[in-house]
Amino acid sequence: MEFKGRILIVDDVPTNVDILRRILRKEYELETAGTGEECLAKLPAFKPQLVLLDIMMPGIDGYETCRRVKSSTLGDFVQVILVSGRGSTAERLRGYEFHADDYLVKPFDHDELVSKVRVHLRLSSTQRQLSAAKEQLQLYANDLEQLVEQRTRQWTATQDMSVFALAQLADSRDPETGEHLCRMRYYAQRIAEELGRHGPYTHRIDDRFLRHIYRSSPLHDIGKVGVPDAILQKPGRLTSEEFELMKRHVQIGGETLENARDYVGPGSFMDMAAEIARYHHERFDGSGYCAGLQGLDIPLSARIVALADVYDALTSRRIYKEPIAPEDARRIIIEESGTHFDPAIVAAFETCFPSFAEGAEQGKPWLQPGVWAPTPTPDSLCALAAKG
Repeated sequence: MEFKGRILIVDDVPTNVDILRRILRKEYELETAGTGEECLAKLPAFKPQLVLLDIMMPGIDGYETCRRVKSSTLGDFVQVILVSGRGSTAERLRGYEFHADDYLVKPFDHDELVSKVRVHLRLSSTQRQLSAAKEQLQLYANDLEQLVEQRTRQWTATQDMSVFALAQLADSRDPETGEHLCRMRYYAQRIAEELGRHGPYTHRIDDRFLRHIYRSSPLHDIGKVGVPDAILQKPGRLTSEEFELMKRHVQIGGETLENARDYVGPGSFMDMAAEIARYHHERFDGSGYCAGLQGLDIPLSARIVALADVYDALTSRRIYKEPIAPEDARRIIIEESGTHFDPAIVAAFETCFPSFAEGAEQGKPWLQPGVWAPTPTPDSLCALAAKG
């Protein structure tokens, strides 16, 4: 029997519940609740993957219900979309402060609802897969040394696949090309390798650092799962309010990955992933966001990814811009040395630049397994992503 995703609809207006049921009943297993208290009571037994939650209800409102759902034992595996007739920036921000994963304004477009439901159910499924993989790793630790070594290699490959899939899921909401994460990871990896050979950071960059930046750099924009589609897909310039919402992706991404790191403990690549997500929009002169860090106070990994991400943004077609030539992008980055970017990292970028420019014209080396990929295969994860 095919597994159907479980959705809990919470609304005190029967008409609203009926509308949602008619839209979703063919594809999903549904349960309903009329109040926040009833929602929390049904949560343990029904174990939904997604909660569609009204805000204005008798008893505890949707904000508080959302907070309690996300802080429950199932909270890490349940996505919550607030569904409300109120759609101001302040109300959306309040929803995200109470840990909502998304916000939908009534009356909503049915296709938009279905699309959001599918995205969040995939995200919930990926989170469950990551948790199951971690539990499996605990079992491997009790096996013989040879078996542990073999299984650990398999786990690492599965982990990379899951992490990249999770990063690509977030990236899919932002209308960029399927190769964005692959290119950006390639640029960051090559710049880090050059910094490990020459410059002031040779003592900081070893094989472990390179392995970690290979795995963690694709997660830099994971926080975009918390940014509304209308902002991510807007073709024109963002308003100041919209930009404030967009900037929150670094906080959302940092907190999400810090929570994930707590499951595996310190010392994993998730430490670097969290610092990259939180600080990759800081600027060397202190004018970036959101922490306003300056110079060497910005983590080295975030400084590297900041330049790699900007270079790819400049040379790629986006919904709001056409690509510019690699040489023009190089000139812009050099001009920003000491203001936006760490001068030592700009110098490493200049050394690597010929391979970046040539790669755009032929070969696409970012679609090949990276030097620090643990188990290279004939068809790399990035190549698979590009085909999708």
